[in-house]
Amino acid sequence: MSAEFWEIGSYVVTVIGLPMAIFVFLYEQRKERENEEEEVYQLVSDNYQDFLRIALENPDLRLFSTTETPTLNDEQKERLLIIFSMLVSLFERAYLLLYEEDMTPKQARRWNSWEDYIVEWCHKPHFRALLPKLLTGEDPSFAAYIEKMAGIASQNSLD
Repeated sequence: MSAEFWEIGSYVVTVIGLPMAIFVFLYEQRKERENEEEEVYQLVSDNYQDFLRIALENPDLRLFSTTETPTLNDEQKERLLIIFSMLVSLFERAYLLLYEEDMTPKQARRWNSWEDYIVEWCHKPHFRALLPKLLTGEDPSFAAYIEKMAGIASQNSLD
């Protein structure tokens, strides 16, 4: 094999192989990032399912009621606060891991399901009433976001 053959071969690798390798590398990186985002979404969603089980185990608190339960005793009020603290912590984790200002359509679709959960809970007056206490020490941007959602839910409840 002549030097000319090797020279042509190196040009082919440089012109075709190198860009192809870069393309494959970037494609694999993007797929890996998407898989990681999907895994994070699934883990946080599983945590929400665990939260719902806890809510079902405490029917006396009427967590899914759209009206406040005024006749809770001290032990029930404490359980309610703890359960809502767990929920706010879960919402914050979802916000920090999934929310971005400029999202791709796939990221926005994932986030919108969490926003639906947040809005659903913000429509519950007993949850909204405890929000100032629940948001103490939470991430400031998350706190502002959920307060905004609670304000919208409160306005919609008044309409």
